[in-house]
Amino acid sequence: MQNEIDLIVGLGNPGTQYLTTRHNAGFWFIDLLSKKHTGTFRTEKRFHGDVAQIVIDNRRIWLLKPQTYMNESGRSVEAITTYYNISLENTFIAHDDLDLRPGRTKLKFSGGHGGHNGLRDVIRCVGNVFWRLRLGIGHPGPGQREIVTDYVLKRASGEDEIKILDAVGSAMEIIPIFLQHGEDRAKSLLHKQGAEINLDQESGKSSTQE
Repeated sequence: MQNEIDLIVGLGNPGTQYLTTRHNAGFWFIDLLSKKHTGTFRTEKRFHGDVAQIVIDNRRIWLLKPQTYMNESGRSVEAITTYYNISLENTFIAHDDLDLRPGRTKLKFSGGHGGHNGLRDVIRCVGNVFWRLRLGIGHPGPGQREIVTDYVLKRASGEDEIKILDAVGSAMEIIPIFLQHGEDRAKSLLHKQGAEINLDQESGKSSTQE
């Protein structure tokens, strides 16, 4: 079964001071996706964010980076989905995830926010029936809320950053597979830790290398 995507959102915080922080993994994903498919971002005040358009599998897809700061991401998602009448079920949101170790990614549909403030605000504004790409950043361990906040707003160690960036790159390659072959095929490849996806072969018979 194929799936449709009309909008892909990357969650993060604007500003150079946040560029390399763990909390911006969603921005890393959307920037890489835009570069891969020759999209060019422009600032759209009516959408409270930066937007671009790309073409994958002959389908035009909007890309969005909210510029509202993480805690108000929903305002940006609501603005663009309302303006273009985009179904939330055809919306794909990439975000950092504390519950997955660096290098791990998960794809799921619907559900709660899991304590992620960006997702919390999106759900508050538009509901929860959208696709989520969870990009693992690891967890600092038991502690107060301030410890978690400090953790996500800092840069990962060199080793962890490489793992996260590798996972972001692999996740980017999942989008055409998701569109062409559906969620089951995409999940089976994405959830294999360290799998390298050969898109040329995937268009016929899948091939992964651990």
